[in-house]
Formats: sequence, structure tokens, C-alpha cells
Amino acid sequence: MTGAPAVWRFDAIGTTWEIETATPLASGARDAVSGTIDGFDRAWSRFRDDSLVRGLARRPRAVPAPADAQPMLDVLADVSDATGGAVNPLVGDSLEHLGYDAAYSLQDLGALPAPADWREVLTWDDGILELRRPATIDVGALGKGRLVDLVLRVVLDDESADARGHVVVDAGGDLAVRGAPQRIGLEHPFDRHRAVGVWEVTDAALCASATNRRAWPSAAGGGLHHVLDARTGAPVRTIAATWAVARDAMTADAVATALFFDGGPRLAHDRRVEWVRMTTDGRVEWSPGCRADLFT
Repeated sequence: MTGAPAVWRFDAIGTTWEIETATPLASGARDAVSGTIDGFDRAWSRFRDDSLVRGLARRPRAVPAPADAQPMLDVLADVSDATGGAVNPLVGDSLEHLGYDAAYSLQDLGALPAPADWREVLTWDDGILELRRPATIDVGALGKGRLVDLVLRVVLDDESADARGHVVVDAGGDLAVRGAPQRIGLEHPFDRHRAVGVWEVTDAALCASATNRRAWPSAAGGGLHHVLDARTGAPVRTIAATWAVARDAMTADAVATALFFDGGPRLAHDRRVEWVRMTTDGRVEWSPGCRADLFT
């Protein structure tokens, strides 16, 4: 790649995106990216009143399944199994009960466990998505990673993509890289001006999750954050941050979520995902053979 890359920055789904290419994206490609993000958001967002997820929460029923329902919910089912039910796609009401709702009220009403029988409540067979009783679907465990993959596909499918030879799609730290390698700092969860390490990523995706993001005070005076154990409806307290590198961003995002719980490392091994995580007492753990350059 010669010369400085072209970077397109914009805000969508509550985060800042950066798409980096060797040459600027044409207007048609930008429109396709924006349409892809909006279509995904209209299906899966808990934060917009006109989304499919909000509509199903108001009136449970069977509907034609969005294109991403089966790939996302199949993986979420695997993550749920691996974590003993700690990850659950019906955790939306639990998040809202703690104040992480569409209005960002941050009003803590206490912990609310997600439905343990979620597989009986939510089905996605034969092109039909069905919610059988009131509940709120939340695909946050892997949804942003899935959307990164979709946007990357749009960029690579653009007719001039071969001429670029270098693409980075970064959605607030969840990113996919094609072409030239990228060295990515792993932000320390207790100090945003420090890094836990650096990870060089080539033709792969890196996703991260941390309890210092989307955090707010609880009614009891402690702290709350968005990473919940669905079995209790309460935030996790043992892991502070996770990072995972996989071939695709949805897998990396799913494993980064699973790593907050027992069973996460085994899931990562089974899916050939490298990982790093930091505990709340400051210890850094990593997968066998992990290629991150860690400052430990």
C-alpha cells in the first residue's frame, strides 16, 4: 500500500465507526454500508421503537426470520451451552431492569434473571422467528461482531476492492482486518491511557469487551455495567476485560463475551480462537499459543 490510507468515520448504533481503505470508498459503497447497518439495526436494536425486537417484545408472535437470525442464534445457543446458561439471548429485560434501557434511564430496579427456559420461549426454525411470550431479545453478546462482518463484506464486494488491497472495519474497537497487518493496543480496563499489550492482526478479527464501558451507579451505591450473568441478572464481578482474535468478528465477539464466564476458554479452544483476559484483581490470563505481545 502506498500513501496514507483513506479513513471514513461516522457514528452508528451508538458507537463510532472507522473504515480504512487504501483509496476512498465510492459513494455507492458508502450508501451500501449505511443501508446494511440500518437494516441490521431495524431488526435487532433494543434502542429504537420501530425495530423488530421491540415489536416482538410488545406482541410476541411468529414472523419471517431476518437473514441474520439463524447464524447469530445458533452461535448464541452454543455460547449459552458453554457457559452453563450465563449467556442468554433473552437477557434484554434484565439489562433494562438495571437501567440499560432504550431511554438510557440508568435507573436501577434490581437484578432480574433472564428466562432459564429461553429455548422454549424463542425459536428460529425453517425461516421463522417466534417469540412465544413477552421477552426482549438481546444479541449484544455477538451482534456488533456480526455487523462488522456484514460491513466488511459490503466493502470487499465493491468493484474496486481488489485495487485497495487493505481494509479495516472498526466499530468502536471491534474490528476486522484484511490485507496489511494491524498492530492493535489492548486498552487497560482500569486506565484508558495504558495498554495491557499489543496484538498484530492480519486477515482476522479482534473483538473486546470490558466492564468499564457502559457503566453506571447502582441504587445501592455500587457500580453496574452491561455484562450480566443471565442466570442472576447481575453484572459479573470477576473478569474486567476480554479480547479474542478469530477468523470472523462474530466468532471473536461471541468468545469475548463467553470469556467472562466458566466455559469460555473451552469454547475458545473448540473454535480455535486466541484470547486474553484480565481479572478484576489485575491478573492477566491468555490462551496457549496466544500471539499477543503482553506487558506482563
